Amino acid sequence: MKILFVASEVAPLAKTGGLADVAGALPLALKTLGHDVRIIMPGYGSVLDKFKTEATPWSVQLLINGLWQEGQFRRTDLQGIPVYLLDHPGYFQREGLYGTAEGDYPDNGERFGFFCRAVIDLLPRLDFAPDAIHLNDWQTGLIPVLLRTERRYDPFFAATGTLFTIHNLGYQGLFGQPILGALGLNPALNTIDGLEYYGWISFLKGGILFSDIVTTVSPTYCREIQQPEQGLGFDGILRHCRHRLFGILNGLDTELWDPQHDAALAAPFHAGNLRGKTANKRALQKELGLSVTPGRPLLAMVTRLATQKGLDLLQDAWHDLLQRDLQLVILGTGERVYMDWLEARADSDPDRLAIRLSFDDGLARRIYAGSDLFLMPSHYEPCGLGQMIALRYGSLPLVRHTGGLADTVRDPELAPLQANGFSFMTTDSDAMLSALDRALTLFGDRKAWLKMVKCGMQEDFSWEQAAEQYLVHYRQARELRHVG
Repeated sequence: MKILFVASEVAPLAKTGGLADVAGALPLALKTLGHDVRIIMPGYGSVLDKFKTEATPWSVQLLINGLWQEGQFRRTDLQGIPVYLLDHPGYFQREGLYGTAEGDYPDNGERFGFFCRAVIDLLPRLDFAPDAIHLNDWQTGLIPVLLRTERRYDPFFAATGTLFTIHNLGYQGLFGQPILGALGLNPALNTIDGLEYYGWISFLKGGILFSDIVTTVSPTYCREIQQPEQGLGFDGILRHCRHRLFGILNGLDTELWDPQHDAALAAPFHAGNLRGKTANKRALQKELGLSVTPGRPLLAMVTRLATQKGLDLLQDAWHDLLQRDLQLVILGTGERVYMDWLEARADSDPDRLAIRLSFDDGLARRIYAGSDLFLMPSHYEPCGLGQMIALRYGSLPLVRHTGGLADTVRDPELAPLQANGFSFMTTDSDAMLSALDRALTLFGDRKAWLKMVKCGMQEDFSWEQAAEQYLVHYRQARELRHVG
């Protein structure tokens, strides 16, 4: 198949979250399976400065908000996959991808509206008519709208299906109604059956309603967002689309995350030989100034410090948690309220507590490898990457049973023969502490503990599985486009 992947961030070129990991890994898995894959993304200044790119003969001139805006496409390659970058200095050479610490850029609607129109304009000039266009999150949501309206009868796109992936329903691409005129879109789209959403214009809604197939990044999250509790106002829209809505669990780059070949670790290890796991725990304790006590369980968090990630549960449980005989390591940055709260406690118990308020990839890897338990008490988690990495590095996840966490972590009370971690159902600190106590009890049974560790390390989270599922839906999207 000919597949076009369109995303606002692609690892390792540009990344703020899990979307970039998917956009970097899934195309490679599809290419490995023998498909012709191309990627288009914005040409951020950070990408053009850091990576080698070359000019192409293709440019676009589009009327945006009454002014002609010109963009030039540049090209780079991602392990043999062509990546086209839309270079517009005014829109994309900025400090952040979507905004700064003060908030989102006020012209994000114009920026990504320009990007969506430019993608459509580029494809005929590339002479690349995709069988499927894989779109990701609100930043690409206008592309299926344009294909279903302005380009509905364009023969170039007659056999092109669209698949739109929701990576996090919390980001909805909401803009004032004047954005329709600014982008030259049909005013008729300002209806309940179009892009109108409680008085706003939603790019996310456009992606959902106008795409042939819609996916989310785990089966459980797919079910959850169709209910009011996690639907964030979109549950009715998603239930309406349920016949073409599917959940596909994200994969993990098993070469990037491999404790047997990870240069950041003190010692390599694998499921068949866990001696290196013990060495990594000792090294981590020394590095962080903790007491070197291998027999004491080490609980870790590597996380974005945000309420979504369950930091409020950690606050509620803090006193009782530290009454347990364990060590606690936390690495992350995020919302100022949680950073200030953790900073005030960072030096309270140096033998048992280590808090690092930063992003440090090498330290994160050593924490995965050196910890015994990995805490993810998320209120919601579309897929989650941390629990997959933790499993691969022999750290048993302790998670709330939601989204992708529910799809990847099996508690011994629910699946005693295939258990690989611990989970709790409700969003309260008592439930979290109860699950922790069960984990600490099992930690005392070395044979049972190592059985769970090995089970987790042998999980297959490779991207090939996910890629095969996406191919089924790409074909389905193409068939639906043809029928339409």
